[in-house]
Amino acid sequence: MRALVTGGAGFIGSNLVDRLLAEGHEVDVVDDLSTGSLANLADARASNGSLRFHHLDVRSNDFVDLVGHRRPEVMFHLAAQADVRVSVDRPVFDAEVNILGTIQALEGARAGGTTKVVLAASGGTLYGEPDEADLPVDEHQPHRPLSPYGVSKKSAIDYLVAYRELHGIEFTALALANVYGPRQDPHGEAGVVAIFAGNLVAGRPCVIFGDGSQTRDYVFVDDVVDAFARSARRGDGLVLNIGTGQETSVSKLYEIAAAATGSKLAPRHAPARPGELKRSALDPRRAALHLGWKPWTTLEMGIASVVRYVGQAGS
Repeated sequence: MRALVTGGAGFIGSNLVDRLLAEGHEVDVVDDLSTGSLANLADARASNGSLRFHHLDVRSNDFVDLVGHRRPEVMFHLAAQADVRVSVDRPVFDAEVNILGTIQALEGARAGGTTKVVLAASGGTLYGEPDEADLPVDEHQPHRPLSPYGVSKKSAIDYLVAYRELHGIEFTALALANVYGPRQDPHGEAGVVAIFAGNLVAGRPCVIFGDGSQTRDYVFVDDVVDAFARSARRGDGLVLNIGTGQETSVSKLYEIAAAATGSKLAPRHAPARPGELKRSALDPRRAALHLGWKPWTTLEMGIASVVRYVGQAGS
C-alpha cells in the first residue's frame, strides 16, 4: 500500500516508517523537524527508493495539497505537540498543533481519497484520574482529560468520528500508554526510561520526583508499531488501548534501569510534580480482540535495548 506518516521523523514515527518499509510499502513522511530528526530516518532513507520525505507543517495548506497529490491509502497521524506541561503553559499552541493539525490531516485525507486514518491518541491522559478500582482502565471508561494536551487529543478523536460519518473516512485511534524505546530523546522532559538510561550510562545521578511510588504502564515501541501496522486494515471506528495492563512504579523502573547499566548510583529525590497522576495502566484486551495484538516485550528486555542504544549513540 501507499502510506503517509505525519511526525514520521519522530521517536515512534520513525520506528513505524522502518516497519512499513520492511513490509514493502511506499511511504511518505511529513515532519516539520521541530522535535523529530532526520537522523532517525537515516537507515530508512538509505534502504531503498520507497521513502519520500517532506519538510512540512501539518497545519499548512501545503500539507493538504501534498496529501491530495500523493493519495495515500492509509495515513498514520503521529504529528503532535506531546508535552503536557507545554500544553498547560501554551494551550493555544497545543490546540493549533493537535486540533487544527488533525483537521488539516483529515482535509488532506479527503483531498487524497485516503480510506483510513490511524491516530496516535493518549491513553495516559484520555481517562483523567480514574478510580484505582478501575485499573487497568478499559475503553468503556469516560473520557475526562485534565490537561489541555488531553483535551486536544480527545478532540482529535471527536473529529475522526465526525469525518467518518460525514465523509466515510475510516479511523482507528490508538490510546497509547507510556511508550519507550530506542530513539526516544534522553535529554527531554518526557520519556523517563530514556532519561534514566541516558544519565546512568553517563554516570550521572537520576532524579525521582516524589517518593517513587507513582505507577505507569510502559509499553515498548516495537510493540506499539505493531499495533499501528495492524490498524491499517483492522479496528475500524474504534478507540483501542495500547498498553501492557501492568503498573510499574518509578522506583522499580529505576531499579531495572540501574541493573541494566550495572550502576550502583542511588537516585535523588525531588518534590512531587503538581497534578501528576498517582497511578495509571491501560487494559489492552480490546486491542487483542480487534487487532490480534498483544505486547510481547518485557520491561527488562526493552530497557536493555534502550541502554544499548544510548550507549552506542554516545560512543
